[in-house]
Amino acid sequence: MQARLLRIEGRVQGVGYRDWMEREANRLGLHGWVRNQRDGSVQALVAGDEDAVEALLTLCRRGPPLARVEAITETFAPPPDGPGFRRG
Repeated sequence: MQARLLRIEGRVQGVGYRDWMEREANRLGLHGWVRNQRDGSVQALVAGDEDAVEALLTLCRRGPPLARVEAITETFAPPPDGPGFRRG
């Protein structure tokens, strides 16, 4: 299982980014969470099959229609405590 911690910057709050990411992650069978940060970025822990993680990362670079992703920082991380993907 691959696990990555992401910090997504740009116009990513107030545009449905978390709901969109939750749907896409669940569609891909991934585990983890996504939440807003006080600095205006979105943070996510994404874990699962390496191909599915990479597919979500590709999607995250574009985001939902109203988002404008300027940068994504990713680091390897320990997997989440439980199954499923949730929005925080």
